[in-house]
Amino acid sequence: MTAVIEARRLSKRVGRATLLDDVGLTVAAGEMVAIIGPNGAGKSTLLRLLSGDLRPSAGEVRLKQRDIGSFTPRELAARRAMLSQHVNVTFPFTVEEIVLMGAGERSLRDAGPFVDAALDEVGLSQFRERQLPTLSGGEQQRAHFARVLVQLACGEAEHGPGLLLLDEPTSSLDLRHQIDLVEAARRRAAAGTAVIAILHDLNLAIRFANRLVVLAGGRLAADGPRTNVVTREIIRDIFEIDALVHQADGVPYVLPQSMRAIETGI
Repeated sequence: MTAVIEARRLSKRVGRATLLDDVGLTVAAGEMVAIIGPNGAGKSTLLRLLSGDLRPSAGEVRLKQRDIGSFTPRELAARRAMLSQHVNVTFPFTVEEIVLMGAGERSLRDAGPFVDAALDEVGLSQFRERQLPTLSGGEQQRAHFARVLVQLACGEAEHGPGLLLLDEPTSSLDLRHQIDLVEAARRRAAAGTAVIAILHDLNLAIRFANRLVVLAGGRLAADGPRTNVVTREIIRDIFEIDALVHQADGVPYVLPQSMRAIETGI
């Protein structure tokens, strides 16, 4: 399948710190990829480089066979949508106004069907007139996800399937809405969108994607099918956790009650 996003030997340095070191990644149209790894592994840095929000110290990112730095902000917004890890809104915007922001310069009349569909998909149709700061953390996160879905839909209506980037999108969600988000992302992938998400919950990452990318210390530690990546050895080496890994219908899963930290002597 056609590559939507391609990272070639990406590195990012800030002062003397190397946040990402010689990472390569290619994601095709319709593919769902979960990025996992311990804190400080470089996951969010990689996503921000893939989004064009950061410029690499070395290497390049190509979006739809074009250097990502050559896009104007408007062109970029029409071809990739990103849900950041932390989005704080303190002004009294309504949920509908926040979601409509994903449509850029389009009016509610023009973008109304996209807004309605996104609000319905995240289960917030009845909250559209509520001011965002009055919602719970999980509800606010769902509103921002709806905003990103509108941005993606508007861009794909003009330019075809694009790229959806999600940085810890389930951090404030309850179990039901975590599953709903995964299913929403899966529907986008089935329509040809390339989807990449950072997830901390291993079992949720396994449910989310067939392909897992593991980062550790700013470097690519593993990249492949979940059956090859989710192993007791990799979990021990990367996360310093000993855990039992089982399979059901060929899909691995980690038994949380079996997890125990490995003594490192530090």
